[in-house]
Amino acid sequence: MEEADSRNTVISLRHASKWFPSRDLPVVRGLNSVSLDVLEGDVVVLLGPSGSGKSTLLRCLNLLTVPDEGRLTVGSVEWDAKNYHGPRSKERKYKRDFQRLRRETGMVFQHFNLFPHMTVLQNVMCGLIHTKGMSPAEAREIARQEIAKVGLTDRADHYPSQLSGGQKQRVAIARAIATKPVAMLFDEPTSALDPELRGSVLSVMQDLAKEGMTMVVVTHEMGFARAVGNHIVFLESGEVIEEGLSNDFLDNPKTERARRFLSEIN
Repeated sequence: MEEADSRNTVISLRHASKWFPSRDLPVVRGLNSVSLDVLEGDVVVLLGPSGSGKSTLLRCLNLLTVPDEGRLTVGSVEWDAKNYHGPRSKERKYKRDFQRLRRETGMVFQHFNLFPHMTVLQNVMCGLIHTKGMSPAEAREIARQEIAKVGLTDRADHYPSQLSGGQKQRVAIARAIATKPVAMLFDEPTSALDPELRGSVLSVMQDLAKEGMTMVVVTHEMGFARAVGNHIVFLESGEVIEEGLSNDFLDNPKTERARRFLSEIN
């Protein structure tokens, strides 16, 4: 008999669906009743072909994309779609609740999203001052610690235009982890990088995993999925086709669709 996992659930998504406008149809279903549990310390890798719903699912986890149906809990913050659709007579409450949930996660995108007029240090300080309410002195101290963690101490006073793509992405990671989120969300963080620059970013992500950071990652880096990921969720057409432990999925996928996907990727 398997022993029950005693770790806390950091992210719980239940029956999330999302529709998008379509040129040919009234709507296209981007997600179809997807449920997902992410436990403390998990590194969950979302895999699937282009257009399968991976990024939509990831963005639903911090409401950058708002599900049309479903319930979401991140840390101690709960959200239910049935309370947030219809006439927006309580717009302030919408924004307040969304902000509370988003503060629980850190998000790293494909294209860095750094402020070009701010130095590396200022970019990392920004979230600490504006979302955490820290003083500039306190924010500066924490920002320097996080910049050191991603190996960019000597670039703290540089501007984004003076950095390589890999360095910019590491700054984006430092900015996200500085606010001490309960989970990190990565949307194909190496896809915009040249192959020789990917390693430095993946190394930082691997270090975060070793430290116990809970992570959900959209990626096509199979080496990372095997070495760092402990759980894989495979999607197609907005539905979860298969999920399981990383090595089990990568070595012995149960569905023909997953086997075909892995064969094409490899």
